Amino acid sequence: MGYENLDKLIETVRILRSPQGCEWDRAQTHKTLKPNMLEEAYEAVDAIDEDDTYNLKEELGDVLLQVLLHSQIADDNGEFNLDDVAKGLNEKLIHRHPHVFGNVKVNSTDDIVNNWDLLKKEEKKDRKSAMDGISKSQSALMSAQKISKRAVKTGFEWPDEISLYACINSEFEEFKEAVKECDKEHMEEEMGDIFFAVVNLARWNKIDAEQALLKANKKFMKRFRKMEELAQKPLEEHSFEEFDNLWKQAKKTNKIDT
Repeated sequence: MGYENLDKLIETVRILRSPQGCEWDRAQTHKTLKPNMLEEAYEAVDAIDEDDTYNLKEELGDVLLQVLLHSQIADDNGEFNLDDVAKGLNEKLIHRHPHVFGNVKVNSTDDIVNNWDLLKKEEKKDRKSAMDGISKSQSALMSAQKISKRAVKTGFEWPDEISLYACINSEFEEFKEAVKECDKEHMEEEMGDIFFAVVNLARWNKIDAEQALLKANKKFMKRFRKMEELAQKPLEEHSFEEFDNLWKQAKKTNKIDT
C-alpha cells in the first residue's frame, strides 16, 4: 500500500513554511503552536467520545498537521526532520515490544505493561526520581493520575480501599477546619489534597479520572440545557426549590432520552 497522499501532504507543509509559502505558517514556532497541539488532540478525543468516525478522520488530520508543522520547523532550524521522528518512534516501538519483535514470552497484558515500564526505565537512565519525566503541561488531573501511578510502582500504596476512604474523609475534615480559619491559602491546599485523594480512589478502581470528569461535565451540560428548555421564566428568577425541581425534571427527561 502506497502513501502518495502522505507524501503530498508533507510537501504541502514544506511549501507553506518556505519563503514562497504562507506568512502565518512561516511565523510559527514550537511555542506558538502549543495551544493548537492541545486543542486538536482534545477535538480528536471529542470525536472518539461521540463515535463520530467521519469527524475523527478530519480531527486526526489536524493532529497530524501539528506533527508535520513541528517537524518542519525543527528541520528549518537544522534540529531534526520528520524522518528522524519516524525513525526514533519505530526503534522505540520495536524495542518496547520484545514479545512481538524478539524472543520474550508473555502470559498477559500485565506482563506486556511491566516489560514496557522496565524497558522505558532502561532508556531513561538519566532519571533519578520516579517523578521525573511527568509532563508539566498536561491537566492537573492527568498529572495527579500519573504521579499516583508512579508512586504506587515503588510500593507506596494504601494497604486497602478502606484506608483510602479514611484518607479522603480525613482530607474533607481538614478542609472544613481551614474554612473555619478563613484561611484561603490553607483551604486551597486542603482542596488540592481532596482532589488528589479522590484521583487515587479512581486509580484504585481502575477508573480514568480525566475521562470520568469529562463525562460528568458533559452530563451536567446536557441536563442544564434541558433545564433551560423546561424553564418557564429566566433561570435567574428561580428559587432554589424551583431550580431543584427543574433539575429533577431534566435528569428524568435525559434518562428517558438515552
